[in-house]
Amino acid sequence: MILFRGSNTAVKKPELHLSRSSLDFGAGFYTKTDKLQAEKWARRTTRIRQEGQPCLSVFETDDSICSRLSILWFSAANSDWLETVAKFRRRQNYETAEFSGGQVFDVIAGPVADDRTADVINQYIAGFFDAEIAIKLLLPMKLKDQLAFKTDFAITALVWQETILL
Repeated sequence: MILFRGSNTAVKKPELHLSRSSLDFGAGFYTKTDKLQAEKWARRTTRIRQEGQPCLSVFETDDSICSRLSILWFSAANSDWLETVAKFRRRQNYETAEFSGGQVFDVIAGPVADDRTADVINQYIAGFFDAEIAIKLLLPMKLKDQLAFKTDFAITALVWQETILL
């Protein structure tokens, strides 16, 4: 699988300690399968940080390693996905992706909650409406995907291919 990391700096070797914990799926190295979405993210990040140059770091996954990863994959924006995003944004799963029963995932993948969705998710977290209403509000936004590589072992599945300057 080909994955894209859009940012204001090139990344050949991902490092987990540089990640923020309050992202959708907590601390991790975030990638996307959609090249155009990653390009938009690279431009946005460069504009916000006011430094660097928009670029895509392109990775291919090592299938022999991927087959040994524990992966939580949300195929759609549903109530389980929403509650997971809310927990990480509230920092209830601060450093890891620990879920009930102590399950820890190497990778969490699913729809991205971006600037367009922030108001809905923040209002859900604040208790202004329930998950059912939040999902109904989010569905028309045609959410793209993201994959958060959350462990050092998961990072070994990413093989850098190239960097594309935008």
